Amino acid sequence: MRLLVVEDNKDLARQVAEALKTAGYAVDVAHDGEDGHFLGDSEPYDAIILDIGLPVLDGITVLSRWRKAGRMTPVLILTARDRWSEKVAGFDAGADDYLTKPFVIEELLARVRALLRRAAGNASNELTCGPLSLDVRGARATIDGAPLKLTALEYRLLAYLMHHQGKVVSRTELTEHLYDQDFDRDSNTIEVFVGRLRKKLGQDMIETVRGLGYRFSPPPRSGATEPTPHA
Repeated sequence: MRLLVVEDNKDLARQVAEALKTAGYAVDVAHDGEDGHFLGDSEPYDAIILDIGLPVLDGITVLSRWRKAGRMTPVLILTARDRWSEKVAGFDAGADDYLTKPFVIEELLARVRALLRRAAGNASNELTCGPLSLDVRGARATIDGAPLKLTALEYRLLAYLMHHQGKVVSRTELTEHLYDQDFDRDSNTIEVFVGRLRKKLGQDMIETVRGLGYRFSPPPRSGATEPTPHA
């Protein structure tokens, strides 16, 4: 999952980005409203953390422009302002949640998880698919109760596929959501990580949909037969 942090306080932006990366996310950072607006308007983020008091363009203006342009990415606004009228202005501009500074990083992470859950239609921090469970709070995966050892990119890939179970996800979409802006992207790398993940799962959960991408779904039940394709 790929996130954008728009925060002009560089120390705070760094702390937030590091915490999010440790939690298993790919993270881009912008330090003013103009750069933040451009990234949010041109890149497919899964969620955005947006400060209100930004230079060049304030956060409310940035958010309003995204929503008017049809950008529906979930947005959590950060603000040092605690007046109710400013919170209302943020929600009216299209925010999905807000957090007042100073804040505890664990609360920020919890609110981000909640945004991503709601966007994907999930009610729990634990995603399941057949014998596989993914604890997004602890960034841990188990299969039949046994822990899976995953690299950071393997975890991101698994998390994205599990958040989109049953849907066909293209290689391009995976590339856009797994890597941050500075990563040297290569679509062929996705195939390598899918292959590694298949071996570690030991289950037939990742289906290659020819010409379209991949679909993640529970493995077929033991003894079940595949339907005969029509001529």
